[in-house]
Amino acid sequence: MKLLATKVYFPMHKGQNATGLSRKVIMSEIDNSLRRLGTDYVDLYQIHRWDYHTPIEETMEALHDVVKAGKVRYIGASSMHAWQFLKANHVAERNGWTRFVSMQNHVNLLYREEEREMLPLCKEEKIAVIPWSPLAKGRLTRDWDETTHRSEHDVIGKRFFPTSSKSDREVVERVAELAKKRDIPRAQIALAWLLQKEPVTSPIIGATKESHLEDAATALSVTLTAEEVSFLEELYIPHQVLGFN
Repeated sequence: MKLLATKVYFPMHKGQNATGLSRKVIMSEIDNSLRRLGTDYVDLYQIHRWDYHTPIEETMEALHDVVKAGKVRYIGASSMHAWQFLKANHVAERNGWTRFVSMQNHVNLLYREEEREMLPLCKEEKIAVIPWSPLAKGRLTRDWDETTHRSEHDVIGKRFFPTSSKSDREVVERVAELAKKRDIPRAQIALAWLLQKEPVTSPIIGATKESHLEDAATALSVTLTAEEVSFLEELYIPHQVLGFN
């Protein structure tokens, strides 16, 4: 099945009403997105962040209206606190509006804070989870001290995964050890772990090479044992909550 998805919140142009989740922004930006994509609807329209300057009632009603107009089939959300996500769906349900059916959040072996509240909430509410950065911006796929053009210039990546984190390094080393034992690429180990994490539906892999797609597809057939999962997880320590703003 092929699905077309896009987001709204961050600015795609300069000037007034370029960002946020007001009715004005949502109504204009869905049309801009459809024009850029060359289609008359998208399957999934996601809010990229929580808008602290717009009442959630305004946002949810506007999203409901673009669904009823036939421009969007379903709506989803991305990176926010669990209480915010629950509040948004409660507002929608209370008013008979369209509810969020998916959550695109930050989950990988180096960042598991979403296991505390968001993942259990989505499992209970039967909401699909489509994590971003499943390979921790490449850190899970190479030796800790190995550098790439991206690792040297990606400011966001350095903020999320500092090179000084001893526990992160140990997790990366365990991924490498298990991959060597299994004789498969490290990416497949990291993705297989994520795919077995309830209620993950499909990670956002951000493929730029054919090999990235091949690893992602092959990871679907990799099943980790309970002992292997424990081996990958046991050295993780709590992290600062990141990715909401």
